Amino acid sequence: MEALITRENAGIPAIGIEQMSKTYIGKKRVRVEALQNVSLTVGRGEVFGFLGPNGAGKSTTIKCLVGLMRPTKGDATIMGEGISSLASRRNIGYLPENPSFYDYLSAEEYIRFVGSVFQMPAEQLVSKCEEVLKLLELWDARKRPIRSYSKGMVQRVGLAQVLIHDPDVYILDEPMSGLDPLGRALVKDIIGDLKKRGKTVFFSTHIIDDVEKVCDRVGIISGGVLKSVERVDRILEQGVTGYTITAQNGKGEIRTFTVERDDLSGNLATLTADGFTVSLIEPVRKNLERFFLDIVQESRKSE
Repeated sequence: MEALITRENAGIPAIGIEQMSKTYIGKKRVRVEALQNVSLTVGRGEVFGFLGPNGAGKSTTIKCLVGLMRPTKGDATIMGEGISSLASRRNIGYLPENPSFYDYLSAEEYIRFVGSVFQMPAEQLVSKCEEVLKLLELWDARKRPIRSYSKGMVQRVGLAQVLIHDPDVYILDEPMSGLDPLGRALVKDIIGDLKKRGKTVFFSTHIIDDVEKVCDRVGIISGGVLKSVERVDRILEQGVTGYTITAQNGKGEIRTFTVERDDLSGNLATLTADGFTVSLIEPVRKNLERFFLDIVQESRKSE
């Protein structure tokens, strides 16, 4: 179901969000601003991580994008199609945070049902169903009812139904929730393969390590406000705060110590003058977790 890229639509982002807000009335008639003027674009072929604490607005954003919730203000597009249109949903593979299915069906029956909803040709559906069930290690259990599956297996059924119709945009809400380390590694491999094929992946998570390993960019949301959008590699590069140096002289004496970022060249000159040869320089960096926590803590101070 790959969308045809033409000269006219080549510059259109996979996901475009423009000044989107969502307000609702919560408990005790309290007005809750779940989203506040969120604007964001995600390019084609990009893996974008949506990071934030619980209640930050991640799932609300996703529900608006896939048509499960209407924004109070603003709008968004998927592959150039408005989110209120049927055309936009044909381009989406969506995994909710807590997927639930017709659990009396088997995985094979359910995945074929999803493919038929997307009007996949019968022969293609049969072969694609086998492919995704084997990919997600559900083939041996394909005939069993879903109600007999573990939580991790149910999550993998959710991923299978996302993949079956080969959409252009994958919107995943906590896709690695409930998976063991092997399952998480498998999902990361799948996301990497989707990127190689030019697909777009937008996923929310609170697992920072997953973002560091698979994402091109990350957006940090807190209190319904998009606080930062940055390239992951740039965060890691700019986060270098110092260096750990290991050096040895002709007598076998070894020195290992850490210096501030701006003091590197001076310390290297001193070591050389003292007859030491530097064998290793390792950067000490503020990781994505520190970057995330700094933004969230600063956001909470200003609330």
